[in-house]
Amino acid sequence: MLRVILAEDSVLLRAGLSELLTLGGHRVLAAVGDAPSLLRAVADERPDIVVTDVRMPPGLRDEGLRAALELRSHDPSLPVLVLSQYVATAYATQLFTGASAAGLGYLLKDRVGEVTEFLDALDRVHRGRTVIDPEVVRVLLGPRTANQPLARLTPREREVLALMAEGLNNQALAARLFITEASVVKHASSIFTKLDLDPTEGNRRVLAVLAHLRGQDRTP
Repeated sequence: MLRVILAEDSVLLRAGLSELLTLGGHRVLAAVGDAPSLLRAVADERPDIVVTDVRMPPGLRDEGLRAALELRSHDPSLPVLVLSQYVATAYATQLFTGASAAGLGYLLKDRVGEVTEFLDALDRVHRGRTVIDPEVVRVLLGPRTANQPLARLTPREREVLALMAEGLNNQALAARLFITEASVVKHASSIFTKLDLDPTEGNRRVLAVLAHLRGQDRTP
């Protein structure tokens, strides 16, 4: 059971998410409708994970996202799952280009309707993984110019990278692509090399997922 703080300005969606989380075996410590209330609730309750919308009062722009970034600046270990109505890569860029992306997730609200996927993503974020919505990944892994690092990847390597972005481990990756775990390791190693990732750095998986985010805001 996870102790969750939920922030969503829509009363109906907030109630629906609260019920979904409760039915999933989790405890909703607080369900709030604006960014200042989110910050206060986290300070008071010290949850296991935060789930927040990007756009919230008072400005209905990116207050939820900025609250999430503030929370992570105070406690980098706090898992945060951010929900967005639309594919907005600028938000994903802001969220994932900090000091650490471990325990961060970015999902489209449509994904909440896939209850099993949503609860699984919640669990993966809580366990310290990085989770990015498949649709966001599809946009981010779209056509690139020849001099961009992603252009060096083969189609299969791009598939592997996209599934890494969903937070899948080697076993799950192999099952999804109907290949062996050894093949996954081989593709991952090639990805790390082509994206010029230092083999001495810690979580190269996360670095690989984020390589195409840093400095590449594609939002119209």
